[in-house]
Amino acid sequence: MPQYDAIILGGGAAGLMCAAIAGQRGRRVLLLDHAPEVGKKILISGGGRCNFTNLGIAPDRYLSANPHFAKSALRRYTQHDFIELVARHGIAWHEKTLGQLFCDGSARQIVEMLLGECAIGQVTIETGRAAGEIGHADGHFQVGADSAPALVLATGGPSIPKMGATGFAYDVARRFGLKVVEPRPALVPLTLAGDQALFRELSGVSAPVVARAGKAAFAEAALFTHRGLSGPAILQVSSYWRPGAPIGIDFLPQAEPGWLVQAKRDRPRTTLRRALALPDRLAEALADTLALSGELANIPDRALAEAERRLADWCFHPNGTEGFAKAEVTIGGISTADLSSQTMEARKVPGLYAIGEAVDVTGWLGGYNFQWAWSSGWAAGQAL
Repeated sequence: MPQYDAIILGGGAAGLMCAAIAGQRGRRVLLLDHAPEVGKKILISGGGRCNFTNLGIAPDRYLSANPHFAKSALRRYTQHDFIELVARHGIAWHEKTLGQLFCDGSARQIVEMLLGECAIGQVTIETGRAAGEIGHADGHFQVGADSAPALVLATGGPSIPKMGATGFAYDVARRFGLKVVEPRPALVPLTLAGDQALFRELSGVSAPVVARAGKAAFAEAALFTHRGLSGPAILQVSSYWRPGAPIGIDFLPQAEPGWLVQAKRDRPRTTLRRALALPDRLAEALADTLALSGELANIPDRALAEAERRLADWCFHPNGTEGFAKAEVTIGGISTADLSSQTMEARKVPGLYAIGEAVDVTGWLGGYNFQWAWSSGWAAGQAL
């Protein structure tokens, strides 16, 4: 007879949530993590304050080969449900920009909350233990000396390998015949080639912009780095960017059409550099690249109109990303076609579940991926 009803591999956000829910439903749960402590990604998130959810959670803010897959879990366990749990534990929080919710204190409060919930469910947690070989026979999964009729893959994706992240969940999924959508870095800085080195020299300069990749557009800050482009707006569009494609940046999203020609009328003796409401170094680089020097009075309206057009849709051609090492999350993962959206159970392998970042569901920057962890973990925890 198996010692447990379920073994959960991975002590991150999704795994802890799943364990707590299943344990409190009377299931005997063993949670294993190869790291010395659980919740390591939670602890570093949000600058140590954990951006634990977002008030604007909606299915269309998630990327997946099946854009409908996340709807069920997100609808049944919402951001408001998690906020209620946070409040029940007396954790103070605040809203920052764009609906992002952070702890007033430390991200450790969220980890302690989840551990407290696991304790209520009498979950057995073992850290510093690698899963090793996984056996499956007679309807039971064997992990070392432990067995259970259910196994939950909650080990995340390969983003931030220095935190111990690997593609382990994909390897297990493939072994059991589940398909894996090719993983790639998401919410990641983009790199620029040598021909755009001028902008790499602006390292440290930031400005509010609208960044676009394909049909996706995000109005947030962009940051120039010594390798290319970063900042919230760039991280957001990186999830939609594909190698070889350009990204566009509107450097003056609040400007009215015709603003530059009007500036010439109002302040004929000013220069383009001074007319740009941008940080000095950025304004100088843009003016130099546009090759428009001298007073606006001496620049033809046609040239100013063309400059305005370029500033509203400045084309960059990234030559890559900074990879999984700097990616906050992973796009791709265990195919949703092989999972139930209701329970997160593999359709062809009874008792095998996959949740959180291990699954091909990836949210926007700003608490969306944590909410997917809570919602998918809850869904599996209800089904175990």
